[in-house]
Amino acid sequence: MRRRLLLAASLAAALAACGSAALAGEAALDGVKDIILHAEDGKALTVGTVTFTPDGESSRFKIDFDEAKFTQYFLSMREFKCVEGPEILCHVPYPYPNPRVVTARDLSWLEHDLLFVYKRPADYGAKMAHGLVYSLTMTSDGFIGTPQLIDLDEIASPPADLGAAFFTGEHRYSIQPASRWFDSLTIEPHR
Repeated sequence: MRRRLLLAASLAAALAACGSAALAGEAALDGVKDIILHAEDGKALTVGTVTFTPDGESSRFKIDFDEAKFTQYFLSMREFKCVEGPEILCHVPYPYPNPRVVTARDLSWLEHDLLFVYKRPADYGAKMAHGLVYSLTMTSDGFIGTPQLIDLDEIASPPADLGAAFFTGEHRYSIQPASRWFDSLTIEPHR
């Protein structure tokens, strides 16, 4: 009897944990959130918002960047919206279809709407091999993003499977902590 009670208690705790995770995911994937870049010196810059609209098991999203936070740059024969500082960080729109849908388990399309390239202010042009993607981890009401290196030249030609996010797994590389000006990105409830 005691064993059955322990088993029932364990099962109830596991179900409660799953329910809490589902609720946390629901909060993170619903409503308007701020997109904030965090610099290694502790400064934070809100660069836009993302609006999540639940749609069954998934959530649709729409990003609106705050144009006032960006400077227009013409680099490597293309226009970019960039944030200036000790490093120049430029947003790179993903050039192929993006369904703009995420789930609690798959945030890759949101990550693909937040691709960047970085350069030193003295550098001429942009080296697309210096790409960044922020690998997102869900929190109770938003996300924390850790930068990973990507080579944006890899998408100069369309990927074989346009229905799948490209920059996953073997297309991402770890970087040293605090090696980039913005060493994290968060998506938090709108203030």
